[in-house]
Amino acid sequence: MPVLCRDCLTAFDGGTRCPACRSPRVTAHPELFDLSIAHMDCDAFYASVEKRDDPSLRDRPVIVGGGTRGVVSTCCYIARISGVRSAMPMFQALKLCPEAVVVKPRMEVYVGVSRQIRAMMEEMTPAIEPLSLDEAFLDLTGTARLHGAPPAVLLARLLQRMERELGITGSVGLSHNKFLAKIASDLDKPRGFSVIGRAETADFLRAQPVRIIWGVGTATQSALEKAGIRAISDLLRWEKQDLVARFGQTGERLWHLARGEDRRRVSQDHALKSISKETTFNEDTGDPEILDGHLWRLAEQVSDRAKARGLCGRTVTLKLKRTDFAIVTRRHALQGATQSADRIYREARALFDAARSPGPFRLIGVGISDLTRGEEATVTGDLLDPFAERRQAAERATDEIRARFGRDAIIKGRSLR
Repeated sequence: MPVLCRDCLTAFDGGTRCPACRSPRVTAHPELFDLSIAHMDCDAFYASVEKRDDPSLRDRPVIVGGGTRGVVSTCCYIARISGVRSAMPMFQALKLCPEAVVVKPRMEVYVGVSRQIRAMMEEMTPAIEPLSLDEAFLDLTGTARLHGAPPAVLLARLLQRMERELGITGSVGLSHNKFLAKIASDLDKPRGFSVIGRAETADFLRAQPVRIIWGVGTATQSALEKAGIRAISDLLRWEKQDLVARFGQTGERLWHLARGEDRRRVSQDHALKSISKETTFNEDTGDPEILDGHLWRLAEQVSDRAKARGLCGRTVTLKLKRTDFAIVTRRHALQGATQSADRIYREARALFDAARSPGPFRLIGVGISDLTRGEEATVTGDLLDPFAERRQAAERATDEIRARFGRDAIIKGRSLR
């Protein structure tokens, strides 16, 4: 049985401890050195960055997210012991874990760490498909000759570098396709390294609930349960044509995945569809000054994310949620793409004014979509707004100053509302 020590990277046959360093952190699998499709997922990424940057938080439950009426972006594993989960309303999370420290997200810091991790991955393979700031698929097929080590060793080395150089831990799933690699990365978090081989695929999947399938959310799971499908073993009893007749294209996809079949390639060109940011208020508000301040801050945050990723958008979106939870969404297609906070704010403000939706509101959001490369951003003036080019030049100068002296070096008065 091939075995790999995840501490000293020694490969050996058989045993539960490394013969070189005596570490029990070993991964053993018959196909360990034959598989090359991986999924790497950072462990509680935002919370891990916050604990790294503030050692006083190390042994405390940490929740990253909004105020008492916001939601949990992520939380550390200490908070998860109390039942706190991502996307949980903040008031519920604080009931479960009242001693938790709540930290506001620092997206520009997370983006920076994500870029460092991405650079490490690119030293291993160009075939990387990011799913978010903290997770990605990697195809390491054919890299053994180049690096002098099989993919499993390269992945263990990546996790070591992340922890040693960045102070961030991650978990890896290794398999023969993307579907199984992503499942594997969740099997042993945090600091995990799990393998699902070809020979065991059928037996492993048969006992799993259908919710383990990527993309099966609450609505799909409910529809499947109405058809008597709760486990993958239930799916295996259906003929493909019957699943298609009942669930359409989703049925065909489920038929293949239930058998561990996934022909999707790890795509370097996996496109981000939109960039958005929203905030939930502590108290519902219809105050135009407060709402305008939030519009500017959200536009700035969307702009920062777009600039960090080298992207711009051709469509600006405004999202409002009223007190009765009704959601109002408005979009406007631009004549030229933008990543400018000023332009995003002005378009969102115009959408807000045109919506004429009666407040008060409990949530407001701003986003851009129809994304393209950042160099395609329009920087010329607008005939209807002769000062637009001047404001964009001022924004570029502001970005340069903040990059040199810190984000708080320049603050617009509008953002203080």
